[in-house]
Amino acid sequence: MRIADVLRAKGSVVATVTPDVPVAVLLAEMVRHRVGAVVVVHGGAVVGMVWERDLIRLLHERGASLVHAPVSEIMNVEVVSCMLTDEVDDILRTMTDRRIRHLPVMVNGKLSGVVSMGDLVKARIGELEADWAYLQSYISAG
Repeated sequence: MRIADVLRAKGSVVATVTPDVPVAVLLAEMVRHRVGAVVVVHGGAVVGMVWERDLIRLLHERGASLVHAPVSEIMNVEVVSCMLTDEVDDILRTMTDRRIRHLPVMVNGKLSGVVSMGDLVKARIGELEADWAYLQSYISAG
């Protein structure tokens, strides 16, 4: 199974903000889209990401004033991404090894979607269930 299959099933809506908006706007986007990560874009390019875990840590360290800071102050600029042709198992391994729960999906240098660890696990479980049903049917048929 490839990342394209996962995006086809879940859709390609992506929560994005620009680096100059306040963290409060980023938080509003997370709530509006009900997501744990937001992609930071500038001029059509992915320039960073912000995850809810980072926000919690930073709110603890910096306090409520963090909501007025620009996203550029808190975003992670080392963005790992994947492509539609990547295998789900390979991306799951990458996410596990790097302790990343969300990856932007890129097509020809443009943002095409985001996949989460949960999306990929759900897809993999669906694939295993289909295999299991096939094997049961094969065994029952004799």
